[in-house]
Amino acid sequence: MSDNPEMPAPINFTDNAVKKVAELIAEEGNPNLKLRVFVQGGGCAGFQYGFTFDENINEDDTTMMKDGIQLLIDPMSYQYLVGAEIDYKEDINGAQFVIKNPNVTTTCGCGSSFAP
Repeated sequence: MSDNPEMPAPINFTDNAVKKVAELIAEEGNPNLKLRVFVQGGGCAGFQYGFTFDENINEDDTTMMKDGIQLLIDPMSYQYLVGAEIDYKEDINGAQFVIKNPNVTTTCGCGSSFAP
């Protein structure tokens, strides 16, 4: 029997990503902002990830809260993101949010485009 009765989060929102989102929201000066992660058609591999800030939660959104930061995912995008990790990294290529997704079979060089 587990000491933690909660289900594991279907998406791993890393501490680095949460911290960066908190900084960006503070810069915007609007505590009502939430990070929306979505998948859309396009990119060289067929789909690509997107990030935007949103004040509104849609009725069918999946929401996830970590350290006071709320993550929103629409139902279509959610099916592609289950099991993924959303991270933020700074390296020689610059600073960016990165999604590590075990469901993806093909990616391309930009790192934000994929095929399931």
